[in-house]
Amino acid sequence: MAIASAAVIGAGLAGCECALALADAGVAVTLFEMKPGRFSPAHTNADFAELVCSNSFRSDAPDSAVGRLKEEMRALGSVTMRAAAATRIPAGKALAVDRQLFAAEITRRVLAQPGVRVERRAIAALEAPGSGERNPELAAYDVTVVSAGPLASDELAASLGRLTGEEHLYFYDAIAPVVDGASVDMDIAFWGARYQPEDCDYLNCPMNREEYSAFRQALLDGGRVSAREFEEERHFEGCMPVEALAERGFMTLAFGPLKPVGFTDPRTGARPFALLQLRAEDANKSMFNLVGCQTKLTHGEQERIFRMAPGLARAEFVRLGSMHRNTFVNAPKALAPDLSLLAAPRVYLAGQITGVEGYVESAACGLWLGRQLAARACGFELPLPPEECALGALLAHLRRPARRFQPSNVQFGLMPDLGEKARKTKRKTLYAERAESAFGAWLDEVRSAGQT
Repeated sequence: MAIASAAVIGAGLAGCECALALADAGVAVTLFEMKPGRFSPAHTNADFAELVCSNSFRSDAPDSAVGRLKEEMRALGSVTMRAAAATRIPAGKALAVDRQLFAAEITRRVLAQPGVRVERRAIAALEAPGSGERNPELAAYDVTVVSAGPLASDELAASLGRLTGEEHLYFYDAIAPVVDGASVDMDIAFWGARYQPEDCDYLNCPMNREEYSAFRQALLDGGRVSAREFEEERHFEGCMPVEALAERGFMTLAFGPLKPVGFTDPRTGARPFALLQLRAEDANKSMFNLVGCQTKLTHGEQERIFRMAPGLARAEFVRLGSMHRNTFVNAPKALAPDLSLLAAPRVYLAGQITGVEGYVESAACGLWLGRQLAARACGFELPLPPEECALGALLAHLRRPARRFQPSNVQFGLMPDLGEKARKTKRKTLYAERAESAFGAWLDEVRSAGQT
């Protein structure tokens, strides 16, 4: 199939990656973005690639699965990785960014690409009203890429559901509050990263057993925003609301997001019973995200309960947490291996709507689709990366049948087993080394064939 033009719906991480990869190959791209005329429940910034949850791209360690995925993305020319490097802020071993500067940098790079034409309006449907034919305004393009993200409009999600032939799936995602750094009581809170007290990347609010117990009980009793009557709540395991974790047992939070291991309270010289971490939102450290405190508590309850944490009694909230529905398709049933819809081969999906989870994974999916379609535009067929590498494992997850398909972050568990016994720490290194080797061999093969 010849590809000279493409419509990309949604200017999030996946959409921007895909649009730029296509434009770099000479494909004429129209990028549709509904902001600022219309915002999703979680978006507030008119710029592209807005980060609505954390400002962290997670670990940058090369022996982690997500660290390997980022290395592979850098090798493929990811705009997300370039923009992240330009707007990075200290966060220990994590790759964190100033979210405002990051979105502005992505927007600048997209608008500077002459092969991308931006239209600031929503696309409500993929098909023409009352028929199975393509939407006339999309029919003019050789391919359509839906990268509207997990917060796709109700109209577009319904259209996607009609095309897939089954009701689309969904889960709920929660956003953590952000506080003004100047409002944190520094007589109680202290700087430091786990096992690295000299680091100043995180603020830490220590709790004794009584404070922790009261905080947990308040989370259990706090008023929450209810789901709409026709929606069943399904939480993604990797982003559970803090109050939902509290329900699992007294020590769940203390062994999870409030884990005190590796810290010493300067006031007592001892390890706290629990500890709430605050991660800087910007380079000036003027705003802080409450790590692991994504929530569906009502706004009034959030202010009351989170101020119970030592050091946050007078906290001023820059942003309160919220709850929103994330939409994704049952990828193994709805998508072909090249991420096209089985029911509409000229329509492709990219990003979190496919069933990958996380900023990095979403961007990687869009980057892959863009590079794949760009190769086709140049007369090549880009082979799938091997499942032994991070990108290949992530894409394989979208092809693997499951009784109940669920979104997934990249992880070594998605890769083929090593086939040998080793200690957990050693296995991590072995997975990472194998992934690096497999991706390098694949990339060398692709480059030697002149396909990238």
